[in-house]
Amino acid sequence: MPQTPHIERHFTASEVVRDTVIGMADGLTVPFALAAGLTGAIDHTHIIITAGLAEIAAGSIAMGLGGYMAAKSDAEHYAKEREREKREVAEIPEEEMREVAEVFQAYGLTHEETWPIVQALKKQPRNWIDFMMRFELGLEKPNPRRALTSALTIAGAYVAGGMIPLSPYFFSETTSTALLYSVVFTLAALLIFGFVKGRFTGTRPVRSALQTAFIGSAAAGAAFTIARWIGG
Repeated sequence: MPQTPHIERHFTASEVVRDTVIGMADGLTVPFALAAGLTGAIDHTHIIITAGLAEIAAGSIAMGLGGYMAAKSDAEHYAKEREREKREVAEIPEEEMREVAEVFQAYGLTHEETWPIVQALKKQPRNWIDFMMRFELGLEKPNPRRALTSALTIAGAYVAGGMIPLSPYFFSETTSTALLYSVVFTLAALLIFGFVKGRFTGTRPVRSALQTAFIGSAAAGAAFTIARWIGG
């Protein structure tokens, strides 16, 4: 009988989503707090726009560089650990064989069941090292383009997020009106962003939307309060 093929749909872009979340979350809250704080002290939208654009530029560069350095550090750590495993496989193979056996025994296999697997891996040093990196150390080989991709994703998401609370100041004649629209746009963006994030990550979209909006609103509210308090 013909059978319906089993298709597994796994989410494979978790790193991109994580970077987008980092950039978008900060982009929505920090420029909003800056614009809101300035609104209480300045009645000229063009000054707020200038300050907001400067902050978005500086923030996106800083966040992008942070993501780049973090990804580079992960790659360097992986390379260092792999070199160590390579050396241990060559110098103390018996100890490494014991560690392989312990990995399988942790899943319920007996010594007799694991021994043929250990012997097979011993004949394939490269695969042996790959196995130890993944199952002993829990390290996946990083994408060589990961650092640049992370930097561009975080920076781009920061710019996209930052323009949302700042955009009303381009079209409003008064700062108070712009602030009102900024609050509405930012809250709507947080809800939409949280919903989409939930769909991508497999969590409940509505719950993710409300959670993202609450956390983002709390962060923006706290930043706004501090900015207004400092500004007097």
